[in-house]
Amino acid sequence: MTVFRLGYVAMSKHVKNSSPSQTVTYKNFSHYADQEAAKNKLITIANSNIENSIRLLKHNKASGIFFFRLSSRLVPLATHEELNDWNYMKGIKAKLEELGDFAINNEMRVDFHPDHFVVLNSDREEILKNSVTVLQYHYKLLTGMGFDTKHRCVLHVGGTYGDKERSLERFIENWARLSVRLQQMIMLENDDKSYNAGDVLFLCEKLGIPMVFDLHHHQANHTQPNWLDSYWERIVDTWRSSDLPVKMHISSPKSDKQFRHHADYIDMKTFVEFASNVDGSVDQVDCMIEAKQKDEALFKLVEELKSLSHLEWINDSTFRFLR
Repeated sequence: MTVFRLGYVAMSKHVKNSSPSQTVTYKNFSHYADQEAAKNKLITIANSNIENSIRLLKHNKASGIFFFRLSSRLVPLATHEELNDWNYMKGIKAKLEELGDFAINNEMRVDFHPDHFVVLNSDREEILKNSVTVLQYHYKLLTGMGFDTKHRCVLHVGGTYGDKERSLERFIENWARLSVRLQQMIMLENDDKSYNAGDVLFLCEKLGIPMVFDLHHHQANHTQPNWLDSYWERIVDTWRSSDLPVKMHISSPKSDKQFRHHADYIDMKTFVEFASNVDGSVDQVDCMIEAKQKDEALFKLVEELKSLSHLEWINDSTFRFLR
């Protein structure tokens, strides 16, 4: 039997004033006459973001949730080109260690999903350079927390640039330019418009990258609608080199007209069908809920799932099927 563990993304609907993504624009930063004072302001905001992340992890522990995506915006302007000589890590070291210690001591899986502008198959050198800078920032955060950085950042493949096959080839070419430590940090996800599950599997199998299967994206963008027979065994196989459980993303369409948009909550029937189909194929699947209502969507899904008599609950966010 497979263990299914639920998690959610970055923000809470229940913990008040807990944003981990407070920021300052570069325009406002540049208005400071004293640049060191301005940087100290950024550090203050960063430490507040990290403190709020700790609060969220404590909320998660109290709620029986042990799988969480951290905000990538913990340190304002950390990757801005005008601040490339800024040693922001010195000012956040203690808080980062506190966050990491809490997660590690409570056996929580945490990771990141860098923003869409991280594009490794870009045909523009400056975009690739900026993407590497953002990945290095995430590497610093993870090491500052004391985590093994392997398989902690989910990325999309990128754009097609009018030639999908060539863009896949360029991803492979640019991949070879990354340091091994950054390569090992990355997982790849199928998207809802450009690169379907088959495309992403091609890269993952060729380059040795774990694939994060997004069911909603597959529903919106596929050539093989039967993902279970066509892809699932291969997806699981991409995780053989990882110490972490297989990861997938679950969300629901907002409407038929806005099918690609995420709904507030998760459709239980679709999720149970997925879980039932993969049950027994692997020891554990970590299911990241991508819904507008964040932790409230997780709580609602759990409440609905607990009405089913054929599930056994390990904790308040983790279950298996009774057979």
